[in-house]
Amino acid sequence: MKAINSKERIRRGDKKMSRGQRSASVDSGGRIILPPEMALRYGFLPGTEIFIEEFLDGIRLRLPVTHLTRVYVEPTNRCNLGCRTCMRNEWTEPLGEMDEATFARILEGLRKFSPVPEVFFGGFGEPLAHPRILEMVSAVKETGGAVELITNGTLLNREMSEKLIAAGLDMLWVSLDGAKPESYADIRLGAALPEVIANLSAFRDACHLAPPPRPRLGIVFVAMKRNIADLPAVLDLGGHVGAQNFLVTHLLPYTAEMRDEILYSRALGDSVFGASLDLPKFDLNEETREPFYQILRSGKNIASAGGRLGEINNLCPFVEKGATAVCWDGKVSPCLPLLHGNKNYLEGRERVSSPYAVGNIREKDLWSLWNEPEYLALRRRVKIFDFSPCYICGGCSLSEGNLEDCFGNSFPVCGGCLWAQGVIRCP
Repeated sequence: MKAINSKERIRRGDKKMSRGQRSASVDSGGRIILPPEMALRYGFLPGTEIFIEEFLDGIRLRLPVTHLTRVYVEPTNRCNLGCRTCMRNEWTEPLGEMDEATFARILEGLRKFSPVPEVFFGGFGEPLAHPRILEMVSAVKETGGAVELITNGTLLNREMSEKLIAAGLDMLWVSLDGAKPESYADIRLGAALPEVIANLSAFRDACHLAPPPRPRLGIVFVAMKRNIADLPAVLDLGGHVGAQNFLVTHLLPYTAEMRDEILYSRALGDSVFGASLDLPKFDLNEETREPFYQILRSGKNIASAGGRLGEINNLCPFVEKGATAVCWDGKVSPCLPLLHGNKNYLEGRERVSSPYAVGNIREKDLWSLWNEPEYLALRRRVKIFDFSPCYICGGCSLSEGNLEDCFGNSFPVCGGCLWAQGVIRCP
């Protein structure tokens, strides 16, 4: 077969170009015509409203609010650990696990969407503690959707690894907040690092023996003062056990004792008020390291080769990627942070986040809930993000919760949400 180079491919009109790039066409009326499979994949269907961001060098098409791509499913809010970082430390909510009837309603709803949304088993408990988690993973795969799961790794023995792989798991995320037994145990109370490393090694070995496609492994690291020095070693450790993806997130303090552990006190203000600075790519070595660190501390909004390192975001990662969340008891929320009520600390100030549900999947199917006019309007409001900037203000009592804000928005308001500012992140 004759090889086709990139110029020939473009001349022939092939839609696939280089990695991450696709081509489209423009009709005589100035309308962009996307490849049909791309339009379907991203929900760009006739009549849908599409939000467009303009940049100096182009535009970005954001997913329409009608397009569901991911469902976060909380199998249980029970956990076998007592981590310092968890909102469960301040809970008064009942504990429980998703029953078969509720999960069956989720499966029924998934099949009504095209393409089928992916499912992420997570939330605020340990998914592997659910007695039917393997059946749940397998059942989602049978719908044709992808499956991801996050775990603390303590229950991930060799047998569990082999069964997760056989069930069709696509991605496993493991929380790993330290590279030394003492620093890890200081955060993940009740867990032992050697045991978790052994479990990750067993998962890696089981993947090597399994036929393709094999699940990928990702590591999630919650950065704070007491463990940030461990991050380079965690990256090395993750590479040793076969991790292909790493996600670093900040700490959201749920207890008073954790308020002084945050690493972003200046970052929130800098992202709003700092001047912009655009840097080229360069080596990080003895000559450049100290000047670069001084630049990072300068408060500028920095871009490196076009990629922003710090700026105001005002983008909800859940709404942006077309996600919804289902609590273990069937309540459906727009995002993980609104699944459960909690007390947290924003810049040292106590703040109460009230839970918000659009309905319960036991009473109404997923398709109907997703397309509820009130829920559609909320997602559109979050896309526009005309909320008061409570995350840097704190000038009135309204910033102490998410019930209303000084711009006149009603519950739920998102101006104090650190997920929307790129500070707190979830897989």
